[in-house]
Amino acid sequence: MAAVPEWAGALGDWLAGPWQAAFMLPKFAAVAILAAVCGVVGPFLMLRRMAFFGDALAHAILPGVAIGYYAGGPSAGAMFGGALGAALVAALGISAIRRRADVGEDSAIGIVFAAMFALGIALISRRGVRIDLSHILIGQLLAVGWADVLRMAVVGGGVLAVMALLYKELVIASFDSVLATTLRLPTAKLDALLLVLLALTIVVGLQAVGVVLMVAFLITPAATAYLVTDRLPSMILVSVGVAALSGLIGLYLTYYASIAASAAIVLPCTLCFGAAFVWTGVTRRGRGDSGVM
Repeated sequence: MAAVPEWAGALGDWLAGPWQAAFMLPKFAAVAILAAVCGVVGPFLMLRRMAFFGDALAHAILPGVAIGYYAGGPSAGAMFGGALGAALVAALGISAIRRRADVGEDSAIGIVFAAMFALGIALISRRGVRIDLSHILIGQLLAVGWADVLRMAVVGGGVLAVMALLYKELVIASFDSVLATTLRLPTAKLDALLLVLLALTIVVGLQAVGVVLMVAFLITPAATAYLVTDRLPSMILVSVGVAALSGLIGLYLTYYASIAASAAIVLPCTLCFGAAFVWTGVTRRGRGDSGVM
């Protein structure tokens, strides 16, 4: 047998390094779950022009984190449960307000976002409460353990299962609300359901990349896929692929370069979007929203 070149052996050792470290394995699992869920939910947000919803819900979980701290202390499980409850309340609140014809969608988002964020600040600013906001904002991926992965898998798996079950209905409601109404689909309930699924998705990524960068990880892979594909199934596959690749690159950067995990994951997402943007510009490939099916 031919001897393995020295450079190939060195490259193999470099690639295998993070996988041989036991503490990194739950991080890879968490990123895989996050990539799958964000990669599927993100394209629907792109098609519905709902990116700002993600930003609002990401910040609206703050009071839930504070309540979870009051109830169970600084444990990840308590804060996860509190964030989940707050996200659901915010999603349903936005859905209820936006149904009113005299209150616009942007107004509904602003009202709920401001109220929930203010409540969160009020709760964590009380004397004796010590919640590190940096961990909420940028995440603690390196602190993720198998118990956290299990919570993410349960919630994320539920989101994916619902979207698979109602895929056709969600597609019709996303592309043609008039057709959805003609087919007697419950469009208002589907809109509310998508908001709830978005809220659950954000909570899934809370500990990994934090509330701020979670929005980027949710939207940027989907936006990248939107530039290079013209069918929804392909868009979902590309979105999941970009999210997974970015997560993998980010974990290697974190392991070898000691970069904050959240930033290390989101920056490759942005580079993928930049490459897709330049490529579509060079090839002069333009299309409207209706081109994605």
